[in-house]
Amino acid sequence: MSAERTVFDPTDGDVNAYKLLNSLVVPRAIAWVSTLDAQGRGNLAPHSFFTVASGRPPVVLFSALGHKDTVTNIEQTGEFVVSLTSEELADQVNASSAPFEHGEDEARALGILTEPSQTVAPERVAASPASIECRLERIVEVGHAYVVFGLVTAITVRTDALEDGVHPAIEHLRPVSRLGRDEWGRPPEVFRLTRPEKPEDVL
Repeated sequence: MSAERTVFDPTDGDVNAYKLLNSLVVPRAIAWVSTLDAQGRGNLAPHSFFTVASGRPPVVLFSALGHKDTVTNIEQTGEFVVSLTSEELADQVNASSAPFEHGEDEARALGILTEPSQTVAPERVAASPASIECRLERIVEVGHAYVVFGLVTAITVRTDALEDGVHPAIEHLRPVSRLGRDEWGRPPEVFRLTRPEKPEDVL
């Protein structure tokens, strides 16, 4: 017997669909996005609507809720870097979400060390175990959000975070995630399942 359910109509003005989705689509990886504006000033901001869009060619995407400095900077320069948000950096990631003044460099204001990237002008977070460098592929406006697609031009992973010199190891990356409200997720407990090769494997 199925359990009773509460039904929420997203067209109802009293229903906050955003908060519901934020609590249900979890955990969400956090893109800690660094950009430069047209004057060369840095910007560093977290975006928790983030995923891989394509493997070939490699493309990642993140969604900015509103036309924020991150989006403006990418429109102007065509480049950005996503730094992985590890557990030890969670407080700094959260701090960088504060509403800084337009043009103020969050990394500099918060004392977050950055270093040159390999293929793009925006710098990566030095303490992050991995980074994804991107050139703008396209921006798609969806409602009040701007979905930014980035063609990956380089991936850097700290060597001591690699397994067999090739595979990023979760126990070294220790990524945190966003959940609902003000909730965050610590690095996940990992288990393995072998993907079935044919229906007969599971029937």
